[in-house]
Amino acid sequence: MTTETFLDLNRWLHIGCGMIGFFVAPVALATRKGGPAHRFWGRVFFWAMLTAGLTAIVAATFKGLTFLLLTGVFSLYLSWLGYRALYQKRLGRGQRPAVYDWLGSGAAMLLFVGTLVYAVVTRNIVSGVFGLGGLRLAVAELQKLYRPAELAPNHWFFDHMRGFILSYVAAVSAFSATSFTFLPVAVRFLWPTVVGVPLMLYWMRRYRQQLAQGRAVGASVRIQPEVA
Repeated sequence: MTTETFLDLNRWLHIGCGMIGFFVAPVALATRKGGPAHRFWGRVFFWAMLTAGLTAIVAATFKGLTFLLLTGVFSLYLSWLGYRALYQKRLGRGQRPAVYDWLGSGAAMLLFVGTLVYAVVTRNIVSGVFGLGGLRLAVAELQKLYRPAELAPNHWFFDHMRGFILSYVAAVSAFSATSFTFLPVAVRFLWPTVVGVPLMLYWMRRYRQQLAQGRAVGASVRIQPEVA
């Protein structure tokens, strides 16, 4: 297989998985949290985003596209945070963080610092926004791992929600950047963030209100009121 053929296959795999994630995420969001459908479509979305991110990194490495490399890792990290949150439910109750949680977020922090440097050198606004957002998430994750005893019992639910929603925002940004060519570059990349982040904060606020009332948020997800 020639390099050109390999990159063509990699490109179509990237596009296919990106489209799967693009259409599957709303289904996972719409189904009852913790139910079979939510778990199934959530897994489909995670593996689609994982593959899309890895194929983006492969393409960026072969073609020397620094920006594509950084955005691919950014999307991967968001999916990783959403996925790992499901296995961190007892961090505030004696569970110790896994070594790869430390390594993943530590490496991500360094990468996002590099992204900010790249943004300054190239005067790339989009890279600056992604770099700042990613750095904030990585630092918050490291703080969480360092002081797990301070976490509320329900932290994992909101970490899971934030990671996957932001990963979907990244997927929409990639779709917009390659499809809506009639828009300025910065607008193509950033409008999903401008729309998606406020919506995410609204949904999280709604769930926090349910949590404060001791109500269930899904088929099998019951989170307890936060302790002041």
